[in-house]
Amino acid sequence: MPKLTKRIVEALERDPDRDVFMWDTEVRGFGVRVKSSGTKTFIIQYRNVERRTRRFVIGQYGVLTVEVARDLAKKKLASVIDGGDPSQERRAAREGMTVAEVCDWYLEEAEAGRLLGRNRRPIKASSVSGDRSRIEQHIKPLIGTRVVAHLKLADIESLQADIAAGRSARERRAGRGGQTSGGAGVAGRAISTLRSLLNHARRLGIIEQSPANGVRVIASNKLKRRLSAGEVRHLGKIMKQMEREGEHPTGLAAIRVMLLTGFRRMEVLAMRKEWIEPDDNCVAFPDTKSGAQMRAAGDAAIIELMSQGQRSMSPYVFPADWGDGHFIGVVRVLDRVCAHAGLENVTPHVLRHTFASIAASLGFSELTISGLLGHGPRGVTQRYVHLDAALVIAADQVAAEIARLLDGGELLSMKQVKRARYAESVKAFAEA
Repeated sequence: MPKLTKRIVEALERDPDRDVFMWDTEVRGFGVRVKSSGTKTFIIQYRNVERRTRRFVIGQYGVLTVEVARDLAKKKLASVIDGGDPSQERRAAREGMTVAEVCDWYLEEAEAGRLLGRNRRPIKASSVSGDRSRIEQHIKPLIGTRVVAHLKLADIESLQADIAAGRSARERRAGRGGQTSGGAGVAGRAISTLRSLLNHARRLGIIEQSPANGVRVIASNKLKRRLSAGEVRHLGKIMKQMEREGEHPTGLAAIRVMLLTGFRRMEVLAMRKEWIEPDDNCVAFPDTKSGAQMRAAGDAAIIELMSQGQRSMSPYVFPADWGDGHFIGVVRVLDRVCAHAGLENVTPHVLRHTFASIAASLGFSELTISGLLGHGPRGVTQRYVHLDAALVIAADQVAAEIARLLDGGELLSMKQVKRARYAESVKAFAEA
């Protein structure tokens, strides 16, 4: 290995799968590390008095030159000879970490899959994305510069009150995205994110104590919006009319499926054809918000999925207009449909609420409805609710009622024909 120079460091290339190291021949233990992102940092590697191998980051290349980093490395390595432990000393100094620094640590660790969530699995990317949004929009602007060790429970609850009052609200900016606002729901989710990340940091020794322990998260006024039977009937009429007028057929089909199944928006849009099991009236999701699930679907829903699936050779039931991905524009289609129908405050989640409401009106229990919606288990009894005949019957009856409201049950009269056509299309796709 050569002596590290500016030319050698600049010539080092990143490896997307692992860190790359280059060690100096002049100062043993001094080297440079290239992260998969391309960031280059100078480090030292040594053994402390307990004969444990430690690494210590000197600084980033570009901020430090090779010569300056080598001189700093010599000083740190000299302190090791005297019994020092630079890595442990830095860890002790972390008691003075700010909220922003702990948040950045959490996001880096969570995005790398090194932190486990409540289900003892790496935190989902979608959850980390939501956490990042709350951190950047609410937590950092209000208390990012505060030192964690100096915070008290009262400070956390004061932060919650400030977010609820709109102190971190921002005006709508140009381009995509909504307005950053306040409110009880926003405040509660932000504090839950902060409490969770501080507990991760405490558990792994990054901070001594979490000031959020014991915080009372504000109760939010959950939206109760759901479509009445008359609104569902009107929505179906408008959807047929707009389909004749050229509205996006994939978006309209996705809306129907969300109503007929109660599935979440991305569960519908990202659904792949091989997940559908028409003979068992179910969809086998390899991953959902609550993990892998077998979700019951009624005949009306299965028929709609089969009909949609045969319209393209894409592996997705709802393919994108171009490219190899899945359709993503259902919210815009739903907004146009509801504007034409004169229906306000209708989102994909409202369609899910509507499915649950109609299931309740048909006399199904809360436990059965929870199983149909794929909610995570909340008690011992629910652990024994699987995809059995009762759930399939419930899903079929709810879907049939919604289909009747939407279009008078026309799909049910075509069940056998469409099952056969779907089987043929799947076979053709597999052989293609």
